[in-house]
Amino acid sequence: MITLEVDGRTIEADAGETILTALKREGIHIPTLCHMEGLPPSGACRICVVEVDGSPNLTPSCSYPVADGMKIRTSTPRVLEARKTIVKLLLSNHPDDCLYCSRNGKCDLQKLAKDLGIRHRLYHGKKTSRPMDVSSPAIIRDPEKCILCGRCVRMCEEIQGVSAIDFIGRGSRAFIGTAFDEGLNVSSCINCGQCILVCPTGALSERSYLNEVIAALADPDKMVVVQHAPAVSVTLAEEFDVKAGKDVDGQMVAALRRVGFDRVFDTSFSADLTIMEEASELAQRIKTGGVLPMMTSCSPGWVKFFEQFYPSLIPNVSTCKSPQQMMGAMIKSFFAEREGLDPSKIVSVSIMPCTAKKFECTRPEMAPNNIPDVDYVLTTRELGQLLHMFGIDLAAMHDEQADTPFGERSTAGKIFGASGGVMEAAVRTAHYLLTGKELPDLKIQPLRGLKGAKELHFEVDGLKVGAAVVSGLGNARVLLDQVCDGRDDLQFIEIMTCPGGCINGGGQPLGADLNAVRARMKTLYKIDREEDVRVSHKNKWIQRLYDEFLGEPLGELSHRLLHTHYSKRDDLLQ
Repeated sequence: MITLEVDGRTIEADAGETILTALKREGIHIPTLCHMEGLPPSGACRICVVEVDGSPNLTPSCSYPVADGMKIRTSTPRVLEARKTIVKLLLSNHPDDCLYCSRNGKCDLQKLAKDLGIRHRLYHGKKTSRPMDVSSPAIIRDPEKCILCGRCVRMCEEIQGVSAIDFIGRGSRAFIGTAFDEGLNVSSCINCGQCILVCPTGALSERSYLNEVIAALADPDKMVVVQHAPAVSVTLAEEFDVKAGKDVDGQMVAALRRVGFDRVFDTSFSADLTIMEEASELAQRIKTGGVLPMMTSCSPGWVKFFEQFYPSLIPNVSTCKSPQQMMGAMIKSFFAEREGLDPSKIVSVSIMPCTAKKFECTRPEMAPNNIPDVDYVLTTRELGQLLHMFGIDLAAMHDEQADTPFGERSTAGKIFGASGGVMEAAVRTAHYLLTGKELPDLKIQPLRGLKGAKELHFEVDGLKVGAAVVSGLGNARVLLDQVCDGRDDLQFIEIMTCPGGCINGGGQPLGADLNAVRARMKTLYKIDREEDVRVSHKNKWIQRLYDEFLGEPLGELSHRLLHTHYSKRDDLLQ
């Protein structure tokens, strides 16, 4: 440890760490625009400058290492003026449409201008003009709001390993775009929305379907049903300024009914259904010598990723639809039949923590007879907006239960929202299918936590089983390359598109840090620990669904409704 002086007080720091890291740990706030936690500094924005005694120039704190005895000043007139000048220059080329912007109130640039007391425009001139990219079913790009911080590029390339966007041009002509400056719909974008989470302005946002959903709710000829994903109930409260990690499942159900949805279902139910099909598929592959390792297919960003970059592994991927699409298929078949409804009269809406789900529901495979399994997808953020729009105070809602038959779930289905949750739920049921016995300890600690890659090796009746869990597609690339190179000690692999899983999905509340993501995960595992039904195969409504309608897992009807196929994407078309 070394000591340094900051604004007249002494603090300790680790040798070699940056000034920004040391100050942040001590609770000293230094503003940034380009900095990304966990990645090497780029030093692009210069908002984080400080004065260091002995240096004639202002020093970027994000990239400059500490030294023993260093004296630092963080808020001198010179430092504040430099930060103001940078923000004023950024604002000189920025649209004046804050009232209409999707990031209004949650914009880093807006907050910096407010904190620095910038109240008038100093620099004037012709602003850069570029058209919006509205080609994607999931993500909208507005280049005129881009401040060239590079966060989205680094997220896409260094963390997700997709590289769908990059800097184009030089100097004042530089902008961020796709290859050949085409639309996102013909790029390698996998629609994960992680770029939206790191964008400091409104240059990136999800494509909203709020107007379509509101119109459907007002249509007396339509039955509008909604499903909500496992991770939504432990994050929605943040849209109402509640501390991260609070589960508002019952209040959310009540709020959705207040909005006007005719039925409210829990996607955790179809997560249980996914486990029944997926664990059965895994057990069948193990018993019959099928293609291994089998890989999960719940995450639509990951599905598009392997279709583009690893088409040789398509036989390894489970044919199961995602829980969202399984629920949609059940609503438009079993539910429609029991209610005596024409499936075309049902509007199926899902609330997801994921922007890629918007893309998934538009896939032609998900619309048998040209009737989509799911009609519209709203993100957690959009649900918060919908409730605000309807004047609903979430905290004032009294808990209500979701509707049957798709409202009862096991906790195995609930933990789908966290990286490792799908694997843990599948192992619980696969163990039962292979041995006829329950797993002695349902908590599988090696599969839990926010590590980007986790593994589990165990033995079932003399059979050695290897399981791996990865989240973030950059981590997935490492494991997939090993599999392609011949690694053969794994039988099952779970891959989640977003780092940490759905709790950190691209449609989740903006501005959340790692502690918020950790709190969401902790709540999911608390639910699993405290409730009684913890395995998917003991969900009585799942058992009834097979008895009364589907027959058996991997049967003819369940295969037709609940399974799909994947294809190599030569042209990268969405």
